[in-house]
Amino acid sequence: MTEPRSPERPASGRSVLITGGNRGIGRAIAEAFIAQGDRVAVTTRAGGAPDGALELKADVTDRAAIDAAFTAAEEAHGPVEVLVANAGITRDTLLLRMGDDDWDDVLATNLTGTYNVTRRAAKGMLRLKRGRIILISSVVGLLGSPGQVNYAASKAGLVGMARSLARELGPRGITTNVVAPGYVDTDMTAVLTDEQKAGIRDQVPLGRYAHPDEVAGTVTWLASDAAAYVTGAVIPVDGGLGMGH
Repeated sequence: MTEPRSPERPASGRSVLITGGNRGIGRAIAEAFIAQGDRVAVTTRAGGAPDGALELKADVTDRAAIDAAFTAAEEAHGPVEVLVANAGITRDTLLLRMGDDDWDDVLATNLTGTYNVTRRAAKGMLRLKRGRIILISSVVGLLGSPGQVNYAASKAGLVGMARSLARELGPRGITTNVVAPGYVDTDMTAVLTDEQKAGIRDQVPLGRYAHPDEVAGTVTWLASDAAAYVTGAVIPVDGGLGMGH
């Protein structure tokens, strides 16, 4: 006999919080949730949240600031039902040239920062007995990349974090999944030379970069009722670059 599904709120009108939601992939994700009628809050360090989103100035490495941001989002929109941990930085250089700060800053933002926001979000979700946690990793965390030891380590760590959370929080109706984008047409890739861009495209079976909206579509699907039985998954949005990993 099939067990009944746990009660869910309607797919629209939920309280959604996205870290790093002012540009690139994070902004596209925020706009996608806004377009489907959700109540969206975004954390930023520099400002510039999309229209319709509640802007919260916070650095994910600052636990007090994150707690204050969640409190503000909860007061405005109700308990956070969907968390998208997207905030991340790069400090690319070869291992023997990598300074301690290059390592520490990337791990503090990408990995520890994600820990900070998921721990805070889980408190409210456990009380609700439902929730969706979506961590934005990278194909680099699965494949590796020269000059990105720090970034790859931080993004690979999100996979272990998500799968542990899936087991820990799943019995309370909370799913945790990872989206691993490949090369996406954003400000971060705009700095590459034409030669570098061509070299990357040659490695991608689909022969192009992703558009941020394509990543956003995967994220909103994971937050939808259609993905209610998906947890602990790593979903690549990479044009086939990381297949088999």
